[in-house]
Amino acid sequence: MVDVPHHDQLPLPDYDHLPVGSLEGRIRSLDGAALEAVLAYEQAHANRVQVVQLLVNRLAAVRDGAPTSGGSPLAATPEAGQAPQSGSQDSASLKEGPAMNPPSQGVPTNPAQPR
Repeated sequence: MVDVPHHDQLPLPDYDHLPVGSLEGRIRSLDGAALEAVLAYEQAHANRVQVVQLLVNRLAAVRDGAPTSGGSPLAATPEAGQAPQSGSQDSASLKEGPAMNPPSQGVPTNPAQPR
């Protein structure tokens, strides 16, 4: 079996943040050794059934002679930039809820509370 690589050693940059739909197209440019490395990493970390099955099927196809695509696994990832960055103002505003009034029961100064 292949040694489990560190996430910085994977042939796909920012692999952990790629959506499954994007991953399917990006692995088409990988050879057998690169697919084995990504598969070992996936199985050792998230072990997502859909991703493992996708990688196993592609690895089998490459071993059977399927050609790799001319695309680059280093291509820009516009889909990964849609989530707000941690620490940004957008992520802080998503965590804050609207101001809420306390319920009328149990607040003696609330005029709507029956006496």
